[in-house]
Amino acid sequence: MFRLIALAAMATAFLAPPQHCHAQTAPVAAEQRMQHISIVALGEAKPGREPLYLIPGLSSPRQVWDGIAPDLAKDRQVLLVQVNGFGGDDLGANGKPGMTDGIIADLLADATKRGAKRPAVIGHSYGGLIGMMLAARHPDRVGRLLVVDTLPFFGRLFDSAATPASVKPRAEQLRSMTIAAAELTKAMPPITSDPGGIWSNTAEGRIKVANWTRLANQTAVAQALYEDLITDIGPELGKVTAKPFTILYAAGVGEAQAKAVWEPAYAGTPARLVAVPDSYHFIMLDQPQRFAAEVKAFLAE
Repeated sequence: MFRLIALAAMATAFLAPPQHCHAQTAPVAAEQRMQHISIVALGEAKPGREPLYLIPGLSSPRQVWDGIAPDLAKDRQVLLVQVNGFGGDDLGANGKPGMTDGIIADLLADATKRGAKRPAVIGHSYGGLIGMMLAARHPDRVGRLLVVDTLPFFGRLFDSAATPASVKPRAEQLRSMTIAAAELTKAMPPITSDPGGIWSNTAEGRIKVANWTRLANQTAVAQALYEDLITDIGPELGKVTAKPFTILYAAGVGEAQAKAVWEPAYAGTPARLVAVPDSYHFIMLDQPQRFAAEVKAFLAE
């Protein structure tokens, strides 16, 4: 049963989910729901300091940031984003064409409502793509951008010569497969043994990710996966004015091999790349201390 879900998850090798809350000492606001996302504010707004948006990846709830959010909220307001449906909640307006653009519109509306002029943004996986689209298409609205293990065009992993048009048939197939597996996914019991895979380099991490995938609304996941696969933000990254603009990528396969994938993907862009050895896609799970240090350094620049 899990094998069927994994077929779609293979396309999300650099896009997916972790879990369980740590104790939070900063004030937590009630969840605010919009059409495409919900936001929980952690900590108080600080005069003269822009808030920080944390955007999870495909199938991931906001708890992916549990390891860093409470500490960060001591110095600034942290806005924990969750794409509707990804946490097993109601999918709202998601699952339809234009889902990614809708997420970006909701983020812009929320920032305007809060009076945030150029907030900091950290996005993992699909959330990283959203962050890059936001910063490239609305460069005056993002002050800092940290992208965690996200390529500008995920479809090129299938074929180095791929284009959004050439990847589209495969993206459509994966969307259909994900939707077809939805009932099986929903009926699955909690996963307690290591399912394998490339999300994390520990059995504990892989079990977490598999359970998050199991709980996510597959209609929302399918549409997000499709839009992710056919989007190439690379040609637009020259418009990003956010400083710093950092790409943090996993190098668990070996630094030389990882560098051969990531460096060409961002060549000619203003991004600065930082490799994290001994980690797979969920860097925050595999290397939590290194990840927290990189986030703090990013916010201090």
